[in-house]
Amino acid sequence: MKARNFSVALDVGGTFTDVILVNMTDGRRWTTKTPSTPNNPAEAFFSGVEKIVELADIETSEIDHVFHGSTVATNTVLEGKGASTGMLVTNGFKYVLEIGRHDIPRKENLYTWVKPTRPIRPRHICEVRERVSVDGSIELRLKPEDVHDACEYFKSLNIEAIAVVFLHSYLNPENEKEVLKLVSEKLPNVQISLSSDVLPVFREYERAMATALNAYVGPRVSSYISQLNSGMLARGVEAPLLIMKSNGGVFGPEQAAKQSIDLALSGPAAGVIGACDIARNSAALDAITIDIGGTSADMSLIRNGQSTMTNEGEIGPFPINLPTVDIHTIGAGGGSIAMVSPEGILTVGPASAGAHPGPACYGQGGKLPTVTDANLVLGRIPPHLLGGEVLLEVGLAERAISDAVAEPLGLSVIEAAAGVIEIVNNNMVGALKVVSVEKGYDPTEFVLIAFGGAGPMHGSALSRQLGTRGVLIPRFPGVLCAAGLLASDLQYDFVRTCLQRPPTYDLVQMRSVLAELSMNAEQRLTLEKVEKGDRSITSFADIRYAKQGYELTIPLPDQTLNEEAIDKLVDEFHELHEQLYTFCDRSAKVEIVNIRVKAVGRVDKAKLDQLESTDAEHASPYTTRSVFFQDVGFIDTPVYRREQLSAEQRIIGPGIVDQLDTTTVIFPDEQGTIDRYGSIYIEQSS
Repeated sequence: MKARNFSVALDVGGTFTDVILVNMTDGRRWTTKTPSTPNNPAEAFFSGVEKIVELADIETSEIDHVFHGSTVATNTVLEGKGASTGMLVTNGFKYVLEIGRHDIPRKENLYTWVKPTRPIRPRHICEVRERVSVDGSIELRLKPEDVHDACEYFKSLNIEAIAVVFLHSYLNPENEKEVLKLVSEKLPNVQISLSSDVLPVFREYERAMATALNAYVGPRVSSYISQLNSGMLARGVEAPLLIMKSNGGVFGPEQAAKQSIDLALSGPAAGVIGACDIARNSAALDAITIDIGGTSADMSLIRNGQSTMTNEGEIGPFPINLPTVDIHTIGAGGGSIAMVSPEGILTVGPASAGAHPGPACYGQGGKLPTVTDANLVLGRIPPHLLGGEVLLEVGLAERAISDAVAEPLGLSVIEAAAGVIEIVNNNMVGALKVVSVEKGYDPTEFVLIAFGGAGPMHGSALSRQLGTRGVLIPRFPGVLCAAGLLASDLQYDFVRTCLQRPPTYDLVQMRSVLAELSMNAEQRLTLEKVEKGDRSITSFADIRYAKQGYELTIPLPDQTLNEEAIDKLVDEFHELHEQLYTFCDRSAKVEIVNIRVKAVGRVDKAKLDQLESTDAEHASPYTTRSVFFQDVGFIDTPVYRREQLSAEQRIIGPGIVDQLDTTTVIFPDEQGTIDRYGSIYIEQSS
């Protein structure tokens, strides 16, 4: 049998599935894309494996690890196609999901906003007699007969999954654990999610929603994972499967099936982790990232080479208060549809042409103009994609733009196409400010890392508008989400509410909670067979001013949690609060709300192969193309092949860099420099 020394990573997007294969010994990489199959994502997964193995001329048995970023959980929620789900709650709390927070999204019309349908209907929620007090003591033990009655009711409804959310169970899960035992006996084929496992923290609505969503997506995720495992075995792939989590780490399929909601931001998180790897290798430790795909654009912030995190993520209209990479998403991508409103206003997105029928230029029946069509008309895209697999028809793009945009606005096709690009760029700049300016960061101190299939086409324009120091285009920008999977480690998060109010913080209780969470973290890494030397366990605390409705997460300075450590923790909270909100109040009472522990198990990484340098200072183009630039018009522009670029070479703008997975645009007053890892750093010429 041949040596197993290859790792493959597959990221399933809305339009394409990105695939990368790495030789773990010498760092050689192969990349490809295959059209996604929304009706059955596993088909694109297997197609990607077969395609990359053939490209690299290896056998499937040589694959040592399989990494996967999935949109299954996300799409299940957004499309409302989850399992038929029931819920058990404490008597009197049947409508906790319906009541919610009574908030209305800022950007929605106050008078037309309609509350989104919850993942579990009220008629599928049963109340049971039990009660845990606010101090964690059991005030009323569970009534088994209530659970039995609920099971009979759920059975009549063909319920596939059950969420269990009891009051204050984060302090004492005994009653929830008893429900697990009883329901498993009565309904052995039903998946059960306990709030004390999913999210053991206070705030009843957020905890209930996380548990409900975990139950709602669980059966579909489990079925998908099972399909992947059986399909890989059938194709001779015996390597373990590791799946990307929303927190930027990976975990095994068994845990993924239990904690399915952790896959909510699987794909976008992988892109940020890949960008972190690029940032560290290119010495761009402070960066703003933008991943522009076919349907959406994802933005995030990197500080000191590390992704920024949040405990207040969202999936569609629902909160998921789980540790996630802090990502802001808008409906802007290559497939975003341009249209003129009845008022005569040109808009771009959020509606997308998707993979089918796709942009008009694909020739698959699409009639509406998209951002891709506009870029093609402006000469920024070659007449083919994916090395010739996808042919583009300029005439179809021109016709779509003419019919839907140019004629209604009295513009030429070129003016209309340029307008489409300008509007989508403005939309993305506004979103980039959400993760930078609105968080207290000055964009001029950051580098923009642009990736995804459309990122390099828009990166320079976005950088100029936002004011970043420059823009960095990774070597394989179209598959960076897949590459990010290969740069990930096993990661698990543990949290417990431990409310502490000044002036007397209960250090004994805090140490006890921290010790328990740390033990759980060690046990999890042991189950994952992580060696002692490859483990890292860090701890944090969620802190707020008394009576605030939100918290900030601060690293714990000392595992011993003495008074000196608490003082330092509070000081860091004041400093962060001032950075984010421009003020702090050092005289105010500070509450410690939650204790968190992060467990990381290091996964072997492939070394990055470096480009060789050459005596030629400037890169050599292989052809020219007429390309439109704002305020200049069409220019006969040199076109370069990405694979022919060498380290330390420069490209003097204007320039176009073509490669398999994307096209990079360099403006006339810019220059690009290729670093040793193949990234292009673009900045305005001095």
